[in-house]
Amino acid sequence: MKKIIGLLLGMVVLSIGSPISISADKVDRELDGDIIYSILVDRYNNGDADNDEQVRREDPHAYQGGDIQGIIDKLDTYEELGYTTLVLSPLMENAPDGYHGYWVEDFYAVDSQFGTMEDIQKLVSEAHERDIKVVMEYVTNYVATSHPLVEDPEKQDWIKDDQAPDTPWGDNVVSLNQENPKVEEMLIDAASFWVNETGIDGLKLHAADQASQNFLEKFTKAMKEIDENMYLLGDVLNNDIATADLPQGTGIQKWDDPSLRAAIVSTFSEPGNAVDDIYEQQEGSDIGLVYVDDQSTKRFTQVFSENGRNALTTWSLVLTYMYMTPGTPSLFQGSELPMYGSSTEEVQEMVKFNSGDPDLTEFHNRISSLKKQFPVFSHGDFELVGSSGAMSIFKRSYDNQTAYIAINNGEETEAITLTDINQDKQLRGYLHDDTVRVGDDGGFKVGLSRESAEVYIVQEDTGYNWLFIGFVVAVFIVFIVGIVILSRKQKRKSV
Repeated sequence: MKKIIGLLLGMVVLSIGSPISISADKVDRELDGDIIYSILVDRYNNGDADNDEQVRREDPHAYQGGDIQGIIDKLDTYEELGYTTLVLSPLMENAPDGYHGYWVEDFYAVDSQFGTMEDIQKLVSEAHERDIKVVMEYVTNYVATSHPLVEDPEKQDWIKDDQAPDTPWGDNVVSLNQENPKVEEMLIDAASFWVNETGIDGLKLHAADQASQNFLEKFTKAMKEIDENMYLLGDVLNNDIATADLPQGTGIQKWDDPSLRAAIVSTFSEPGNAVDDIYEQQEGSDIGLVYVDDQSTKRFTQVFSENGRNALTTWSLVLTYMYMTPGTPSLFQGSELPMYGSSTEEVQEMVKFNSGDPDLTEFHNRISSLKKQFPVFSHGDFELVGSSGAMSIFKRSYDNQTAYIAINNGEETEAITLTDINQDKQLRGYLHDDTVRVGDDGGFKVGLSRESAEVYIVQEDTGYNWLFIGFVVAVFIVFIVGIVILSRKQKRKSV
């Protein structure tokens, strides 16, 4: 009888789909509830061919044609995928071939390859209509060797003699002396200009881990005086920096966290790795921007595909962890499709929009909807409550709401029994419509098949809907009887 009921319940689930029906109290949108989409503007989407003067598509180190209009053209897509904040690479005028934005020649002008100030204002306005914020990466440590101040004899104390950064673009920059009050004043004034002229919602400070802490404190204070709600993020140039070594007390709200990224990539790059290894990396630290891809590292899809992992399966596991656990998830352009690439040239290829996977897109929609609908996934306390093999279950609690995130990164089915849930409750799953009720032992046994994840909200146990089940059984019986009658009539005709 139990098997029959289980079968009928499965039929019911298939017939009614998988709606998200529980409402949550509205909360202010703040960084913990955001989903960031990071864009390397020149390598994203060419929306206006009229500004392609420097474009040389045969040269991967030259401009490729991405621009502001190309981003505007994709705003509906961002809304569909649930992104709440766009982070754009630097937009100010650069030296020739400075597609990345780090060869600044004029802090007060828009690079003509990207469009105009009016284009940026239009982007911000239309993004805001969709409740999407716009943040710009801002370079404070370097200017191009061709910047006018480099040859100005009266500004030689604006420049440090330190060695240029060891990066693909580092041979064409000089370092600014941020301890010089005039440099500090110039950088703050230029940032204020961009905020006031464009209406952007914040800045991500490029290579902020290399900046003077004193400068960062003064800079962030000045920006907050313009807008107390401004987003101030920190980019990290040193990918070997540990979470605990990220600068503190600078006024930057969220930092890139390379060590956390390394833990996530290492765990999910192949099946069988324990998910609780990531928790150990997060435990006791201030969680910043949670990411697995950026413009300077091997694409995550490339990493796990070399180990034979399926893109939809692996990204479903990773997105569940990124979106449902503490921190602000940050995706690099093309990851949602997903794109592959090992070298910098491959990683920074123009986005291949026609290569998307509809099933992966649907998962993006669902997981982002969950994060938006339930504040517990953004603001709740976070703890590891059970592990078995490569499966772990995490608990989040916030404002009288409790959720469990179960992830099995293993190659076998695993189960974990939870004992801290009231027996009059049930666990409602929102990724695969799984429901877990109390067992004879008083526990809630959560089982997951290999390489799968489920997200549960604790609810009142409403029991089986016997009226609806009876209706389905009646329909099923009528259907079978109908088939039998038709079959008998067919036999009589054949006789």
